[in-house]
Amino acid sequence: MAVRKLKPVTPGQRFRIMSGFDEITASSPEKSLLAPIKKSGGRNNTGKMTIRYVGGGHKKKYRIIDFKRDKDNVLAIVKTIEYDPNRSARIALVVYGDGEKRYILAPAGLKVGQTIVSGEEIAPEIGNALPLSKIPLGSIIHNIELRPGQGAVLARSAGTSAQLTSRDGKYGIIKLPSGETRMVLITCKATVGAVSNSDHALTRSGKAGRSRWLGRRPRVRGVVMNPVDHPMGGGEGRASGGHPRSRKGLPAKGYKTRAKKNMSNMYIIERRKK
Repeated sequence: MAVRKLKPVTPGQRFRIMSGFDEITASSPEKSLLAPIKKSGGRNNTGKMTIRYVGGGHKKKYRIIDFKRDKDNVLAIVKTIEYDPNRSARIALVVYGDGEKRYILAPAGLKVGQTIVSGEEIAPEIGNALPLSKIPLGSIIHNIELRPGQGAVLARSAGTSAQLTSRDGKYGIIKLPSGETRMVLITCKATVGAVSNSDHALTRSGKAGRSRWLGRRPRVRGVVMNPVDHPMGGGEGRASGGHPRSRKGLPAKGYKTRAKKNMSNMYIIERRKK
């Protein structure tokens, strides 16, 4: 994987840094694993705008991803590595021995023709999914469940990974990409390896229009609004706006919003770095 810098033939290409797409092996997705995506444009069921700065964007279909990896002890062969417009990571089409096809998040280093498997008594190799109780300590993992059978929710974006540092009774201690250290039940599954497309962090859009293609409308700063529209609006000349806060008046930039009685606090050993 590498990034490409374009010749500045147009103003939008002058600062563009794009992914090389070297690892992509298929140009069209598997039709049986596609689902429609309905766009709301930020409106609710009555047509009222409830989320600002959302709208437009290129038409796309959802790729149904297997986050559970619950087809245990059945070998699967990697057929293709594909681009997914709905996420930053690459996805892999795998075909199981019984003919079933599924999409999974492609780990870094996964190649076409490689064999992967999920289950308990299997080797902890890249792409294999195991319970945390069977993964060697110190391993780099991704696609981590928080509840057994729920499906993966942690470490799923491009280039991210977590580390299984230790085990304590029925819990595994995991260091997450944010720097947070927390306990997860050892019966939860995780996939060995890091997520693919680590160069995603190096890409640059190059122009505002690319944000519109992604469905992001221009974001308006609070300090340029009027006092009726935002707590930081108004003032003579270019006033900076006073204390940083949201449109609803909640303080920003350092104000803690996490509930003190949040049930998951008991599983967090060390909070993420500021």
